[in-house]
Amino acid sequence: MALYDNLFEPLQVGSVEIKNRVVRSPHGTGLAGEALIAYHEARAKGGVGMSTIQATGVHKSAPQGIPVWTDDCRPFLKEMADRIRPHGMKLFIQLYHPGAGMQGMAENWSASAIPNPMAGVMPIEMTKGMIDDVVEGFALAAGRVRDCGLDGIDVHASSGYLLHEFLSPALNKRTDEYGGSLENRMRFMFEAIAAIRSEVGEDLAVGVRLPNEDYVPGGLTAEMNAEIAKAVDPVADYISLHMGAYWRFHKLIAPSDDPLGVEMVANNVIKPFITKPTMVTGRIMTLDHASALVASGEADMVSMVRALIADPNLVNKARDRHENKIRPCIGSNMGCVGQLMSGRSLGCVVNASAGREQVLSFEPQDRVAQPKKILVVGGGPAGMEFARTAGLRGHQVELHEAMQRLGGQVTMAASAPKRGDLGTIVDWLAEELDSLGVDVRLNSYVDEDVVSQIAPDEVVLATGTAPRVDGMQQATPAVEIPGFDLPHVYSSWDILGWGEITSLEGPAVVYDDTGTFEAISVADILLEKGLSVTMVGRNDSVGARLNYPPVTAGAARERLYASDFDFIGAHHLIGITPDEVEIGVLFTDRLRTLKAKTVVFVGFNEPNRELWQSLQGNGPPSHMIGDVRGHNSILSAIHAGNALGRKI
Repeated sequence: MALYDNLFEPLQVGSVEIKNRVVRSPHGTGLAGEALIAYHEARAKGGVGMSTIQATGVHKSAPQGIPVWTDDCRPFLKEMADRIRPHGMKLFIQLYHPGAGMQGMAENWSASAIPNPMAGVMPIEMTKGMIDDVVEGFALAAGRVRDCGLDGIDVHASSGYLLHEFLSPALNKRTDEYGGSLENRMRFMFEAIAAIRSEVGEDLAVGVRLPNEDYVPGGLTAEMNAEIAKAVDPVADYISLHMGAYWRFHKLIAPSDDPLGVEMVANNVIKPFITKPTMVTGRIMTLDHASALVASGEADMVSMVRALIADPNLVNKARDRHENKIRPCIGSNMGCVGQLMSGRSLGCVVNASAGREQVLSFEPQDRVAQPKKILVVGGGPAGMEFARTAGLRGHQVELHEAMQRLGGQVTMAASAPKRGDLGTIVDWLAEELDSLGVDVRLNSYVDEDVVSQIAPDEVVLATGTAPRVDGMQQATPAVEIPGFDLPHVYSSWDILGWGEITSLEGPAVVYDDTGTFEAISVADILLEKGLSVTMVGRNDSVGARLNYPPVTAGAARERLYASDFDFIGAHHLIGITPDEVEIGVLFTDRLRTLKAKTVVFVGFNEPNRELWQSLQGNGPPSHMIGDVRGHNSILSAIHAGNALGRKI
């Protein structure tokens, strides 16, 4: 018997039987060629029932993704289908036109002349000839997909793209047969579906992705989308529901700020009107949650995209009753969509192999011929991931952590509001170390004498960083801040519970020199305590240094600005008094004074490199990984630990 047996029941979707209910809805990767095939192949090997390749443009006016608008797509799609088929995972592709969201030099077409926030271009209102041309593009693309051996098509009518733009009363201001009433606004979508079906018949499963709540002001509500779903149901083999559009970008890929299953409230308004299999998504991170949704009838297929980026073997591990071995997604969006939208290919904070499957296995496949005795100093994510990876390869690893628990700054960060998911990776790594027999010593400070007593073959220093005591700002590194030593001036660590606080009294000023989640978490805590907060930043926005802030910090920005909160960007601290802070704009004469009874300084930390320096030429070979090297990021910490663990 497997865990969650209801997830392993097959499902008939049109002409296609899907072997289980764990699926992957379409998403961009920034990958191509062998890298893209290897990425999907890893999830196929891991037991996924169905996976949908990314949104793919069907028309030369929007040449995005795999070129299904020409026969050039055939060699690649055939190879991908051939590679995936032996593993039993059904392969679908999403067909769409980005409409006003098209980026680049191409023309932007839409229902009406209303710009999309992603492109910022005034689109061309489509003529009947343009509409007919795109409808034909859907049909021709579908025929190529069928000929290449794929199993199904997902028609994209959501996310603020072209078909969605026609559906939305906020974005469609037409007065012809494609505008006005809901029946007219649905006409383009139904013409595209009919053209596809005419081309492929029942050879392929044809599903439709619809919005559940689009968050375009004046746009589609769940109740409106229920009417659309009811109309689409007779002509679709399945319906996929998905939240959001670029007017509220973070709802498209909800971060950990949002509750688990965030889309189910809207979905449950729509599901009673659907008779065909229904796919849901939106922060469904565990098989326990997925199983409950299927058992309750709220879903027939559960898309777990980010959970399967974090661990492509999630399904097989659960089937084999090894659920505790599933590497958890922490929901930060920093490695996946954050990297993708920053112009890089998809990755993952907790899985160093994500997007690199063709060159890096999920776990190391080799065992060392001669095990070494390795001392790890520091039990944060870098030290823990190194110890786990080295332990998997057969090394004898001893890990010392100066604090009373593992996790380092991640444990601290996870204590902040809306950041609890971060702690799941620490808990998982701790269980892994225990199962591998890694010797973990807590409350253990390591110096040269301890290293000498242990006598390791090599030392790995993951000693992290600590707040500076001198108030150094990046903009003015040589200038001290008068009043920085006053008792009402705190570090972020103090606010997060790792320091002594005499009192917290409003109003508060948080100075953010780093542009990361650290200052956001401090502001969240102070606001929860009832203080009014003004954040002053060196950068021009909250969370400015995060990977693509709209999807990583968008929810947090919304939450902060809805509170007793203000932000002043492009300023630095000049001085602090018991009641005020003085701030200024660098290289100008502009000065401002803010009332402040509490001041929190969030700056660049001081790396703890003393032990590394003392061991140079005076002990076993040593390596530094993680924040101690100066990279303040959980992604860089885990990836560095993994890389060294595979190499040493």
